[in-house]
Amino acid sequence: MSLAALFLTGRDWLWPAVGALCSAFVFVAWSYFQVPAHKPLRLACAVLKMLGFAALLACLMEPTLSGQRAKPGANVLAVVADNSLSMTLHDAGASESRGETLRSVVAGARSDWRTPFADNFDVRNYLADARLQPTQDFRELAFDGRTSALGHTLAQLAERYRGQPLAGIILLTDGIASDPGEALSLQGLPPIYPVIIGREGPERDLAVTSTAVTQTSFEDSPVTVQAELAANGFAGEEIVAQLLPIDAGKSGETVKPVAELTQTVPQEGGKLTCRFQFRPAQTGVLFYRLVVAPKNAGAAEATMANNETVVVVDRGAGPHRVLYVSGRPNWEYKFLHRAVESDDQTQLVGLIRIANREPKFSFRGRAGEDSNPLFRGFGDQSKENVERYDQPVFVRLGTEDEFELRGGFPKTAEELFKYRAVILDDTEAEFFTAEQMSLLQRFVSERGGGLLALGGAESFREGHYVRTAIGDMLPIYLRGTETEDRKAETGALRLALKREGWLQPWARLRANEADERTRLDALPSFDVLNRTGEPKPAATVVATVTDGQHEYPALVTQRFGRGRTAALLVGDLWQSGLGDEARQADLMKAWRQMVRWMVADVPPAIEVRSEPQPDGVSVRLQVRARDAKFQPLENATVALKVTRAGAAEAAPLTLTAEASASEPGLYETTYIPRENGGYRVDAAVLNESGAAAGAAAAGWTSDLAAAEFRDLKPNRALMAQLARQTGGEVLAADDLAAFAHRLPTERAPVTETWTRPLWHTPWMMLFALGCLVGEWGLRRWKGLA
Repeated sequence: MSLAALFLTGRDWLWPAVGALCSAFVFVAWSYFQVPAHKPLRLACAVLKMLGFAALLACLMEPTLSGQRAKPGANVLAVVADNSLSMTLHDAGASESRGETLRSVVAGARSDWRTPFADNFDVRNYLADARLQPTQDFRELAFDGRTSALGHTLAQLAERYRGQPLAGIILLTDGIASDPGEALSLQGLPPIYPVIIGREGPERDLAVTSTAVTQTSFEDSPVTVQAELAANGFAGEEIVAQLLPIDAGKSGETVKPVAELTQTVPQEGGKLTCRFQFRPAQTGVLFYRLVVAPKNAGAAEATMANNETVVVVDRGAGPHRVLYVSGRPNWEYKFLHRAVESDDQTQLVGLIRIANREPKFSFRGRAGEDSNPLFRGFGDQSKENVERYDQPVFVRLGTEDEFELRGGFPKTAEELFKYRAVILDDTEAEFFTAEQMSLLQRFVSERGGGLLALGGAESFREGHYVRTAIGDMLPIYLRGTETEDRKAETGALRLALKREGWLQPWARLRANEADERTRLDALPSFDVLNRTGEPKPAATVVATVTDGQHEYPALVTQRFGRGRTAALLVGDLWQSGLGDEARQADLMKAWRQMVRWMVADVPPAIEVRSEPQPDGVSVRLQVRARDAKFQPLENATVALKVTRAGAAEAAPLTLTAEASASEPGLYETTYIPRENGGYRVDAAVLNESGAAAGAAAAGWTSDLAAAEFRDLKPNRALMAQLARQTGGEVLAADDLAAFAHRLPTERAPVTETWTRPLWHTPWMMLFALGCLVGEWGLRRWKGLA
């Protein structure tokens, strides 16, 4: 509030008035000193006479009050009324809904406060739900908005009145917002004056407040869905939560839940947490409906719109291809191949050397002939296919065609980057050229692939990887000498998990710690260990082996650029699968989980993402397209097909994504779901020449009603925060009339100066006259007049 200032217009009379006042003081003091009366009486009469005389002298100097106030009609005042579904709720003990209360405040018997606001401000009225709509008199209030995009509403007001004199925002709402995080972006906003409609919420309601989906490489239960529930009025009752599958594009029908959980609400009510762990039967984008309900029917709830929601699980398209490179046939590949062969998410492509290259020598044959004369006349004798003794011999397993890996380990990015991970086993550094090592490093750091180095006779330091591009990627230092390691003999080695290993689901084979410890204790001992230096500072030691005296790293991982690398230093892990069918199954399960962990976060060439927009309704669909070298694919044609889960009768909607100006290879478009549920988007990308560059799929959920009813209590804390951070205040509906008269005196963008002369007022004359008459009357009463 601006304070008024006092100033004197007739300053020329200041000193004469002061002189006259001093003379009057001397005369009054002398005259009353001579009067034979009691001292209090004389003092009271003297004070009254001096006050009356001082008031008359003050009028000579023309005292005037001056201040600032909002200029009438020059400032904009936004009045925003919540039009969302949450306003249809009835609070406990309330005779009318929140919406009915709001309607009476803005357009009914309690709307008299709007007139004084209109006299001083340019009032603009709005309805707010998913979007901001202007209104004349709030007659359009229907409380049918699917969501309360409060943050988006405030951002729209700030943008709409940028550079204009917006004096304040009166926000009539229950405070429930589907985007509370956005509501905290208050830059460029004037003072906000929230008027909270509603009490403490309904008496009885069950709601799904939030859900979270996590995926791991743990084979038994790779997907975890955690849901937070709010149960008001259900103290002591049992709540049943079910997770039901939804097939995209298929009509809804009675299906068996994939998981079900029953919990009892505590006597004090409050929050519940439901945790579902399951293994989906399919890969790809999957949708599930999470439904909660009381086990026994009771009193009606405030709303049923928040009793269910849809969650999406993306298990990947698969199978993800993994390149296995070995310098010799060994037992490890046998179990690894069997494990991955039964996994529908991964596919192993093997490149196994069965004969080393031999020194080149000259044959005694025809002039210019460098091949073995014994093969003369057999098959294709071209220079590219002739049998040579200075080339290694490979066996290719699991290839797509006869051309894949025909030249050995990939030499170009196009050949290598189509894999998700690479496994090196018993392969020395001389197996690779310097260019191939650099390419493999780029595969991990730039493409984001995974690299697993297995122990063996020609691995790690024994393979001479010190100071090579591959050695730099490994999570361990390759220090010391081979001679020093041979002197330090180790006995039988026992495997154990470290703390980080217990926290990694892919490193465990049992659901609880007790069973996992029992499994590890039953494992046979190992005999082969690659001795290396210490783990690198950023590395994580997942497992170790001990010979009873010393502990050595067994499995170490780390991030490297966009990808990850791992070193398995035990060279005879295959022994854990011998002699027992259960242990053999465990070994294959361990290989599957490790391979899945390697490919889990590797980005594909074509990525599709959905990003909810601040308005709470629309969704931004983004497609990142890369070519075979994993470089941004420009000038591509991107077609998107959007399908709603469980809606077989609805035809898919086809959209075209446009190239983004902010990032090469990024294509974007916006989609507005018309109904609640799960949505799947399939992207098909064509390169500049019109050839297929790849495809991808993703999913998201649009459940605006559930978001609107997650918490039915008015959010007073959020409203108080908005008011505090913008310089406003929280108001009650009954305070609006008084506030309408007070607001013009608050700070405003456009103000005017007002003045009020104190001397030219009746009460000033009455004050002076009253003092003089009072003094005369007092003397008359006491017999002094």
